[in-house]
Amino acid sequence: MNIHEYQAKALLKSYGAPVAEGVAILKVEEAEAAARKLPGPLYVVKSQIHAGGRGKGKFKELGPDAKGGVRLAKSIDEVVAHAKEMLGNTLVTAQTGEAGKQVNRLYIEDGADIARELYCSLLVDRSVGRVAFVVSTEGGMDIEAVAHDTPEKIHTIAIDPEAGVTAADVATISRALELSGAAAEDAKSLFPALYKAFVEKDMALLEINPLIVMENGHLRVLDAKVSFDGNALFRHDDIKALRDETEEDAKEIEASKWDLAYVALDGNIGCMVNGAGLAMATMDIIKLYGKEPANFCDVGGGAGKEKVAAAFKIITADPKVEGILVNIFGGIMRCDVIAEGVVAAVQEVGLKVPLVVRLEGTNVELGKKILNESGLAITAADDLDDAAKKIVAAIKA
Repeated sequence: MNIHEYQAKALLKSYGAPVAEGVAILKVEEAEAAARKLPGPLYVVKSQIHAGGRGKGKFKELGPDAKGGVRLAKSIDEVVAHAKEMLGNTLVTAQTGEAGKQVNRLYIEDGADIARELYCSLLVDRSVGRVAFVVSTEGGMDIEAVAHDTPEKIHTIAIDPEAGVTAADVATISRALELSGAAAEDAKSLFPALYKAFVEKDMALLEINPLIVMENGHLRVLDAKVSFDGNALFRHDDIKALRDETEEDAKEIEASKWDLAYVALDGNIGCMVNGAGLAMATMDIIKLYGKEPANFCDVGGGAGKEKVAAAFKIITADPKVEGILVNIFGGIMRCDVIAEGVVAAVQEVGLKVPLVVRLEGTNVELGKKILNESGLAITAADDLDDAAKKIVAAIKA
């Protein structure tokens, strides 16, 4: 689960991280009052969407010369003017795709005098099985580009879970970021605080880009991106309360209610599969035959008829879907249960696109019998290769 920048900063502030004063708003009418709460005279007006690259983004409704989704303002009047242009309009960034995202919230923040921009993130380093800091002196830039062009400028420091962030770890991170003076002193409290927040709140990613050294020598968290492990949210009612469903795909929200592993993609063949590995193989073979998957949908090993029907409805709700491939290997998940769920869903919502079903495993013959006797326009497949060929051919027909 992702949260907005202003929510991430409030969370980090509660752990002692240095952040600027700021106010989140939902309406243009709130902009002036929000700005007057800040010291000024420099303000930053930031679009709050779940996507990076906001500063370089462009608003669909404004001209190509309009400013992006993060803007400086040198007066309260300018803050209000920016708010009028940004709120309610669609921001397109490198991460949103061409559709962009509507800006429904702004964060008006006190400005900062920046001396240096650094990069700092925490993530689970699966190569060593530990939480690690990933830091670079090249902050404010696309970290992927830095990794590609100058990998020597990225440093990874894994943290011993029993010891936590030690003084030696802080010193190592500080050297990697070339910190000195007041910034090095700030680091002694900041890096342990970030680690504590990451672990206690079950984060999946904590990214600060940039972490700045200000003209006065102190550190400040200038931007923050935080995502949480969805499997641990049951432990954090306070974090669940931060969820902004307007930033999420409606199909993914519905899928989460049924505990389905569903991710919307850009293709035109809907997929319903049991098991992540089988799902990946199904998507790969669809691409092999020249088409693109419209989703990743794993119903899991123990799904019942109702869950299968819910998954089918979610897939058919996607207007991009021109055909559906159901690929089930029945182990714990019985093929007859899948067949009953598919039939129930088709009977309820109708079938407007080609449907190919490949079943194998437990109760496979019973599953095929249910499909064959349903009276529905369902195409059976013998194996995965046959299924992929048939659904691609059905779409091209």
